[in-house]
Amino acid sequence: MKKKKVLILCTGNSCRSQMAEGFLKYYCPHWQVESAGINPTRVNPLAIEVMAEKDIDISGQSSKSVGEFVEVEFDYIITVCDHAKEACPVFPGKGKYKHWSIEDPDRGIYSQDRRKIDFRTARDNIEEHIKKFVREEGC
Repeated sequence: MKKKKVLILCTGNSCRSQMAEGFLKYYCPHWQVESAGINPTRVNPLAIEVMAEKDIDISGQSSKSVGEFVEVEFDYIITVCDHAKEACPVFPGKGKYKHWSIEDPDRGIYSQDRRKIDFRTARDNIEEHIKKFVREEGC
């Protein structure tokens, strides 16, 4: 069976795509899963923290630029925010494009408690999308 290759994109590659990468690696450990950003920053510590609550360690992941992958053929290219969908480059090959509009959990200045709630909400939304994707595409 051919190892599937998946790229998950968002704007900063700091939260949503990092969490999606972590979940997909957890559910499909034999797949090659990468995440990247249109304007990469760093992996957000709250993303690491809320994923640890699910016993998934993303602390070793790093924020990468989509430019690192423009020559790579993927089986799936998944955008997890509207900006990434609009700015997504065309990749070589016959990869399937999917889009999940996940609200940015790091969108404002709130209390730490409120930010954690937003990160958990995004995390749980992403996990549901990943589970559905795995059911539909097999793993």
